[in-house]
Parts: sequence; structure tokens; C-alpha cells
Amino acid sequence: MRAVSCADAKLSVVELPDPTPAQGQLVLGVLRCGICGSDLHAREHCDELAEVMVELDYGQFMRRDRPTVMGHEFVGEVRERGRGVRKEFREGAQVAVFPLQRVAGEVHPTGLSPLAPGGYAELVLAEQSLSFVVPNGLAPEVAVLTEPMAVALHAVNRGEVSKKDVAFVLGCGPVGLAVICWLKARGVRTIVASDLSPGRRALATTCGAHVVVDPTTESPYTSASSKFMTRAPDLLDLAVDSMDRLRRVPGWRHVFRAAEAAGVATPSGPVVFECVGVPGMIESVVSQAPLAARVVVVGVCMGGDSFRPSMAINKELDLRFVLCYTPLEFRDALHALADGKVDASALVTGTVGLDGVAAAYDALGDPERHAKILVDPASAVTTPG
Repeated sequence: MRAVSCADAKLSVVELPDPTPAQGQLVLGVLRCGICGSDLHAREHCDELAEVMVELDYGQFMRRDRPTVMGHEFVGEVRERGRGVRKEFREGAQVAVFPLQRVAGEVHPTGLSPLAPGGYAELVLAEQSLSFVVPNGLAPEVAVLTEPMAVALHAVNRGEVSKKDVAFVLGCGPVGLAVICWLKARGVRTIVASDLSPGRRALATTCGAHVVVDPTTESPYTSASSKFMTRAPDLLDLAVDSMDRLRRVPGWRHVFRAAEAAGVATPSGPVVFECVGVPGMIESVVSQAPLAARVVVVGVCMGGDSFRPSMAINKELDLRFVLCYTPLEFRDALHALADGKVDASALVTGTVGLDGVAAAYDALGDPERHAKILVDPASAVTTPG
């Protein structure tokens, strides 16, 4: 089979043996594979990522000197079945795949380990137990968005966002745009998006942002509502005044306990999704975000970073870091796309064949041109346009 191999940060088309399914596995003909932002990072920074994974007791992550077929966002058609595969995964069935593979009794991340070649290829292995038949005749170019949409769904779930919340999305790359799509689908009343790129800001509006901000000219927080920008002295004055009035009420302790039980005795801030992932962003959020904000860190920063805990403490910020998704979130993302409950079509800005993957990586460096590029192994297109 033909595949795209990454070695020493270079991408090249190579010939590899066709995969053979073990028990409970499928061989898929790849219909589409998305190029993920983490793929772009891994191409240049895989050694640093590998060292982090070693600290987490996993030593088989890709490295510059380990040729790896990347691609973990893929949808394919069943070509061959291993023993014990359920009937629903008949040959010809289209499936979306949670990207993990069993190899020699161990589990490896598909497309991020040389032991588990990914979807930049004509064929790819998948675990039947982690595969989901594509419902409702959903087109491959939409079904392939299941994985990135599952990432965003997990982030939104971790943010515990309700319709009445105000949500700030900092960074409108593919992950930030996917987060906006979910916030819109959930009916969040105010979605504020911030990005340096005019092109990405336009996509954010298409995906459902109510307010779009250029952070070089305006703070996203002041653009939404001044009520979130309460200063510490104002909060102290409010607390003193409220306690003074409350203590005049007979049985005030019981009133306060009832308010506390209802969740209205403490300030509740907005939800901030940090989707940029560059050094300095966490400190920027900590220093600028409103009091009592829930901050969901989605962007993957490849370098070291620091922030002032004293600032986060005085604001009572809630920092939550997220990674990937659960199998149920993956399934829910697929069915939401198939049922039309979430529209992520604006994310896709180009498609290339295997011979165009290297050019696609270069094109994704320009935020005015592209957000997400898909790989279609059957296509002869070499430039994403």
C-alpha cells in the first residue's frame, strides 16, 4: 500500500506492506483522514512529546528517528475482517474509529506511534471494539470530523457550560472552531471568539460566535459585558454591604445556608476556553480573565509555561486541562454530526491526496488560507488550493 511516512520532520510517500487483521481487528480502506494540529506539532516536536510520554510510562511514541505513518482522524470502509468481528462490521461498511490499536498485547495510539500506523495511507488497522458504524449515510468528508469534534465535546463537557453562561473561546483554529460549534449546538447565550487572524474570525462567525474580537485592539472580556470585569475592591465592598444587610434579617444564618445550597452565595464567572497553546497564554488568561472563571485549557503548548498562582488564587479561577475524549463522547459526536445536531462543515477548507500531504502541512501554516485539510488517498490532488 501507499502511505505517507514522517521521519526527521520530513514527509514522503512510501510503499509499505498491507496490514493484516488480528483477532477482533478490521482492515479499512481509508476514505478520509484529517490533518490535526497535533500532527503539525508532532512533526517538529515529537522528541519532546516522547520524553513527556516516557515520564508517563509509555516509551513507544513517535520520534524523529522512528519513521511513522501519522493520521488519527480517519474514517474508512471495511476491506478485511479478523476472527471474532461482529456482523455489523461487514465488508463495505463505513466506520469511524477511536484511534487506539492493540499490538503484541499492548495498546498504542494510532498515527502517533511507529507500531500503530495511521490514516495517511490507503489502508489502516482498527479495533472492532473501538469502531463505530457511520449512521444515516453520513458522507465520509463529514464523518471524518468525528474525532476533532469529540475533542471539542470533551472540552465543553469539562467546562460544564450551560445555556445561560457566557463562553469565551481564545484561538479559532480547528479546535477552537469545533468548540464554538458545540457551544452553538447547546444554545449557549453568548459566545465570544478571539483570534489574531481575520480569516479565522470570519470562520468563527460562521460556526456560531455572537461576538468576534481582534485581541490586538480589544479585550474579549470587555467586549461581552462589563459585569464580568468587577474589580477586587468592588467585590470586597459588595461582600461587606451584603453581610451587613443580611445580618439584620432574623435567622440570617439559615437564609445564607439555603442560598449556599442553591449555589447563589458565591460569584459565578464565565467559561474560558484557551485554544491557542503557546507559551504565555495561561498567564494571559490568569491575569485578564474575570473573577471566578472556569478556564478550560485545550490548546497544547509545546514549550514550558508559567503563571502567577497568587493571581489565580485571588480571582478563584478554576483551571481545567483536557485531553482527547471518552468512547461515549466519540460516539455522541458521530451521531450528532449524522443527526444534524451540530454543523462542523466550516472547518474543512481543503482536500489533498497522499502526494499532497507535505504541501498541506505547509499550507496550514497560513491561517488566512486554511483551517482543516483532509487527506483522500484516492485523490490525485497535490495542492490544497
